[in-house]
Amino acid sequence: MKASKVQAWYTSKQRREMFDRALTYVIVTALAVMFVIPLVWTVSSSLKSNPQMYIFPPVWIPNPIQWENYARVLQEIPFALFFKNTLWITILAGAGQVLTAAIVGYGFARFKFPGRRVLFMVLLGTMMIPREVLLVPQFILYNNLKWVDTFKPLVVPYYFGGGPFTIFLMRQFFMSVPTTLDEAAKIDGAGAFRTFWSIILPLSKPVLATASILSFQWHWNDFISPLIYLQSRENFTVSLGLRMFQSVAGIGGVPKDNLLMAASVMALLPILILFVFMQKHFVRGIVMTGIKG
Repeated sequence: MKASKVQAWYTSKQRREMFDRALTYVIVTALAVMFVIPLVWTVSSSLKSNPQMYIFPPVWIPNPIQWENYARVLQEIPFALFFKNTLWITILAGAGQVLTAAIVGYGFARFKFPGRRVLFMVLLGTMMIPREVLLVPQFILYNNLKWVDTFKPLVVPYYFGGGPFTIFLMRQFFMSVPTTLDEAAKIDGAGAFRTFWSIILPLSKPVLATASILSFQWHWNDFISPLIYLQSRENFTVSLGLRMFQSVAGIGGVPKDNLLMAASVMALLPILILFVFMQKHFVRGIVMTGIKG
């Protein structure tokens, strides 16, 4: 009798676990579908003619497939030039952001000085300041420096700290690295910068990959800053180029939304490719930055 009760309890527990697991899979699958549908719709629309986009019920498989939409994007606006501008801004700003954030994060993680925790909390507090609040004073500053309509406002500021969130990621990761490595390097005669550059930084590939992906995505998709600081068409970025399709009308004044979708797919490809090749380091970096507080 007792054995049968124990067996019944285990059977009931297994059923609950199976139900919980199945429910988890259903929820995750539903969320995945919700996130994938807009992407599939964008790709599908990029291969349609413009009238096909407004058919109801929607047609998911274009007929015929309009591969020439991607070539027409390059003909309607100088999208290749915008792509090159965005790539330069993203690489230069991203490199400065990741490198300087690593230096500042290492300082917060390793050096003990009065007010360190308070200063770090103030740094994190700046994340709550709305970006819009800073736009006017920043524009006045950059205008006085004659930086408006150049790439400098989009690149140079990221070489002075790297941003609070990136610093937070770096600091959390460095705090999980054993201090015995620093002590061993100090015994061998290495200074703080040599220890950081030759020992700590090579061990930081996961968090560097995470910060690089987040930085790349931020700068690549940034719309507000280029809109405010870039005025000449030859300096436009991809995000401003996408906006231009709203003013490029087709026959009868109808916007060419199929070309807008094709341009959106082209703009999305670099981020997808980067994430596919670096997703292992990205996930590992996110996990390891939360190990120690």
